[in-house]
Amino acid sequence: MATVAGRNRLPRFNFATYFKKNGRNVIAPSAALVVALICWELFSAVTQSLPGPIQVIRETWDPLIICPFYVGNQAWGLNGLSGGDVGLGWQAIASLIRVSIGYSLAAMVGIFVGVLVGASRLLYRAVDPMFQVLRTVPPLAWLPIALAIFRDSGPAGIFIIFVTAIWPIIYNTAVGVQQMPQDYKNVAKVLRLSGKEYFFSILLPSIVPYMLTGLRLGIGLAWLAIVAAEMLRGDTGIGFFIWNSYNSGNLSEVILALFYIGMIGFLLDRLVGAIASFVAADH
Repeated sequence: MATVAGRNRLPRFNFATYFKKNGRNVIAPSAALVVALICWELFSAVTQSLPGPIQVIRETWDPLIICPFYVGNQAWGLNGLSGGDVGLGWQAIASLIRVSIGYSLAAMVGIFVGVLVGASRLLYRAVDPMFQVLRTVPPLAWLPIALAIFRDSGPAGIFIIFVTAIWPIIYNTAVGVQQMPQDYKNVAKVLRLSGKEYFFSILLPSIVPYMLTGLRLGIGLAWLAIVAAEMLRGDTGIGFFIWNSYNSGNLSEVILALFYIGMIGFLLDRLVGAIASFVAADH
């Protein structure tokens, strides 16, 4: 019994072995971060134009760092969160909600339009010049159009996310359809597959890698777009927080918000990348 129990015992974690295998992956980024922080602190001490990392932590520690989800006075109104004295956690959630709505709409419409455009060479030639022009328009250039249409900063921000994220999704999906091997189409004809069977059994699996590339590019653009839009219009969101802190002369809060933006953007990219890898492995 002792032998059987010993065999079923979970293996013990060996820190020395783990560090030997993964030490470089930990030491190199940590060293680079330390060097960057030292250079930042020295630059701040010499120029005195920006707060250094020590000053940023000291000025934002309580409550922004230790309590990112605090809610101050007058922060809740008749319409819920009003964007007043609230923590960066709530501001980030407000931005993420807008991004999730706009990005989901862009993904659904973009995949549908990409399949249609990619399936027809004539249609692709007709709309490609227009798409190439529209996709180069900066996100903030759409803001006056969005405000003129919706007359509200909330829907306007969602529209900016949609119109910014949709182009890489359309383009990559269309390319995936065009790159589908002719043998796949021949098999579908031989088997006399219905339109539904052809789409789910032949077309969709073949365009998954291209489609997921477009989705991954789109989420990065969506996050950049909403932060930029909130800096000019809106009463909630991390972009609004940055602009409000800048107008108040609190650069430490601005720098902390930039850290939030970078970390959230990194996590969103990794999340979509993980989903893409999982889906691609199944196909």
